Amino acid sequence: MRTGLGLLAVFLIPAGLCGQDRAEPAPKDGSPSLSEDQIRDLIRQVADADLQNDKKQRDYTYTERDEMRMLDGKGRVKSTESKTYEVMELYGSEVHRLMAKDDKALSGDAARKEEERIQKVVARHANEDEKERQRRQERSEKRRDEDRQFVREVADAYNFHLAGVESPDGRETYVIDADPRPGYRPHLKEAGFLPKFRFRAWIDKSELEWKKLDIQCIDTVTFGLVLARLHKGSRVVVEQTRVNAEVWLPQHIAVKLDARIALLKGFNVEEDTTYRDYKKFRADTKILSVGEVTERH
Repeated sequence: MRTGLGLLAVFLIPAGLCGQDRAEPAPKDGSPSLSEDQIRDLIRQVADADLQNDKKQRDYTYTERDEMRMLDGKGRVKSTESKTYEVMELYGSEVHRLMAKDDKALSGDAARKEEERIQKVVARHANEDEKERQRRQERSEKRRDEDRQFVREVADAYNFHLAGVESPDGRETYVIDADPRPGYRPHLKEAGFLPKFRFRAWIDKSELEWKKLDIQCIDTVTFGLVLARLHKGSRVVVEQTRVNAEVWLPQHIAVKLDARIALLKGFNVEEDTTYRDYKKFRADTKILSVGEVTERH
């Protein structure tokens, strides 16, 4: 998955969690004071640090559990389903091994079909010639660079305010609020929807890495050829954790999506994703054989 503030590029469109007013944390006595320009520079430094963190993340494997809850018009849960994956890097691409559905391990026909899909994924990458592999890796690097450029645009698109200092997990973080900058004109096409969102970021003071993002939709967003609409009040909360004193890895993502696609009935969805069992792939995890890995699209 994309890490760091690059997640803004992924989640600002399908954002989640119905809007709640942000509670202002009480700044601690002696808290530092940062000017808006200093915060902009800090955001850019976070973008650079996150690029390096992304490279380290590729050395790790972990378990991801996705739970999807469909809601009715009154916000009550109509149905729930979950999928659990082992996530790792293989042949330069992020790969997901499907382990369970609704917390039950795959078996029978489901396991067989997964095996067939796995073999196709592994064979496709294993049989690439050098030019094909290089092109795929270049596309991946281009995407990561676009994420970095996007975050740098975020630094220009918002007015920033230091709301305080907090210490989640015992690590001191700057708590920074970002509200759309009046009159902002985007340089990147993808940044055109930024004025429709505001966010709060928790940035680790010693590592200059983000710990948590709370992104809220403050106006209806229309996008795509099918006239999909993301309604005001949607929200997503994303958290990372420090692992092995060397890398930041995904910890938790909570999404509640209130949207409508074309003339279809609007739908409400909650998605909760948790991550665990972090292991350094090159150090203490065996290379998975054919039939043990899968790629999710």
